[in-house]
Amino acid sequence: MRVRVAAEAALAAVLFVGGTTLTIVGVWPAPSRHTFSAVVAAPPAEEKPEPFGAVAEEPAGPPTTLEIPAIGVRTPLLRLGLRRDGTVALPPLGADSPAGWYRYGAIPGEPGAAVILGHVDSARDGPAVFYRLRELKPGDLIRVGRAGGGTVVFAVARTAWYRKADFPTDAVYGPVSRPELRLITCGGSYDRFRRTYRDNLVVYAAPAARSDGPRDRLELHP
Repeated sequence: MRVRVAAEAALAAVLFVGGTTLTIVGVWPAPSRHTFSAVVAAPPAEEKPEPFGAVAEEPAGPPTTLEIPAIGVRTPLLRLGLRRDGTVALPPLGADSPAGWYRYGAIPGEPGAAVILGHVDSARDGPAVFYRLRELKPGDLIRVGRAGGGTVVFAVARTAWYRKADFPTDAVYGPVSRPELRLITCGGSYDRFRRTYRDNLVVYAAPAARSDGPRDRLELHP
């Protein structure tokens, strides 16, 4: 299946493919009047909001690391842009592959939806960086380190499973007024004929109080 990023909206439904190194990770077409000539092609310029929790004279640094203590994840972050044909670039498939930040979304800690993508596993190498993502519960903390120093802390708000054919692009990648984070991987039952998982798992997270101690959870109250 294929997902294309519409350049005007800078939205995408990234569907990870697990299972085997012979699997081809693709995207399906979506309407767009733009053609990108390279992975690093930039979307239309827009005003950059101030980073969450502080007023900075310089633009916020991009994310460099992701840490999820509750499931033992600590990974550097790749910067994911667009392929030559305008589709989303994905992290390499492999057990030691880092997760990746979608660079045309929000920077974690700034208003908007920041999206981080990672594989669940592969037939050749076994569990990958987001293999235990399904274990996250509301209140689990997520720490994102940014270039230039500083860490933005999020708390898991909820998790949701979606059939790939029904992936809610707008809800995941669409505009929001506060800083939010989405972690995406694939899962559910495995289609051996197509060599792909049938579902996507999305973890939604919201800003949390900064944590300098050993905590890996934040108690949430209605």
